[in-house]
Amino acid sequence: MNRQVDLFVIGGGSGGVRAARIAAGHGAKVMVAEEFRYGGTCVIRGCVPKKLLAIASRFTDLFEEARGFGWDVGPTSFDWSRLREAKDREITRLEGIYRRNLEAAGVETLESRAVIEGPNRVRLLATGEAIDARHILVATGGTPFRPAIEGAELAITSNEVFDLETLPDEMLIEGGGFIALEFACLLQRLGVKVTVVYRGEQILRGFDDDVREHLAQAMRKDGIEVLVRTEVKAIRRDNGHLVASLTNGTTRRVGQLMLATGRVPATAGIGLEEAGVTLRERGAIAVGPNSRTSVDSIWAVGDVTDRMALTPVAIREGHAFADTVFGDKPWVCDHENVPAAVFSTPEIGVVGLTETVARERHGELRIYRTSFRPMHDTFSEEPSRMLMKLVVDDESDRVLGVHIVGPEAAEMIQLVGIAVKMGATKAQFDATVAVHPTAAEELVTLRTPVA
Repeated sequence: MNRQVDLFVIGGGSGGVRAARIAAGHGAKVMVAEEFRYGGTCVIRGCVPKKLLAIASRFTDLFEEARGFGWDVGPTSFDWSRLREAKDREITRLEGIYRRNLEAAGVETLESRAVIEGPNRVRLLATGEAIDARHILVATGGTPFRPAIEGAELAITSNEVFDLETLPDEMLIEGGGFIALEFACLLQRLGVKVTVVYRGEQILRGFDDDVREHLAQAMRKDGIEVLVRTEVKAIRRDNGHLVASLTNGTTRRVGQLMLATGRVPATAGIGLEEAGVTLRERGAIAVGPNSRTSVDSIWAVGDVTDRMALTPVAIREGHAFADTVFGDKPWVCDHENVPAAVFSTPEIGVVGLTETVARERHGELRIYRTSFRPMHDTFSEEPSRMLMKLVVDDESDRVLGVHIVGPEAAEMIQLVGIAVKMGATKAQFDATVAVHPTAAEELVTLRTPVA
């Protein structure tokens, strides 16, 4: 007979691991299969290593700022291989924690690709073994999208950039989303001359227009070439370099080219359609609010559903699934007013609605906006600018959106996100005593609307 479990999880990333641990805590017999490394995109080749690289890149700015504050900063140099090795050690440490937490919860971990053979059966490709499961949870995440252009196979994606043996002198990055822009900013500061090309009118589609413009200006000021309404139409190799032909009629000769044109759900080849699971555009698994698919015994959480591609969201979706199915505590993950960050330099933190969306939904608004020099740039010869913006519903006075660009924006948005989630009003922001001198005090001292 095949082995039997209550829950079989396909994918050892954050969402799948949380679901497995919570389900096991409710008494379920659980197995998890992961074909690469436990920890998923975020831990292995996503937000964790990317932020480590972003932190490393910002020392370039700190060295310059230190001189203004009276420090004598001698010659500095950067060693990519040392950073890469340190990053690898941290990823290995975190992966070990993921595995140990699963084992401590009583979850059996498997190193294999798993495919679905029916509503209640999966097969491990590494061994050929079939497992029967009362419930199957798909948490396979996403994978980089490669556009159908000539020579696309010559380029790298965000999966490979972490493991480059050396950094190129010049890199072209195609894409205008947060992945492309985070890497553009950090690589420029690590000594790479970066060009960004994006087919849209402005980078960071979906973000507030003021945020988009502010970041674009800051990137150009830092020496990054940002070309909008432009795409790569062909890539070829030439004497150790890559030559990219662009739709604006020009070419770029670079040491490396990175395609950061988005990620798509990793659903190919795991038997979903054969099992009767309905897929949406881009191969996303169609689910209801409770993460159930069109097949009663099969569920899905995280990026594979293409609802909201954020690690903390996947974790909450996995937790809600396990509590609902195995803990007799039904609840669903709320996807409204989720704080988010972009670890570009300058950093971005946002929560709630953009001005454009807020006008569509609520009509009359009050917009509060300020741009100022952050205090750590007081003695800088070329100071940066920080942006803060509040979007307020004129009728109810409720703060519908907060948008921050500048140092520690992510830390600030996590905290102000609580207020927005609770439905705080502008009057309540105003009634909060400021902490001085801080950048964050601007959030509670803005008094005059600009629109």
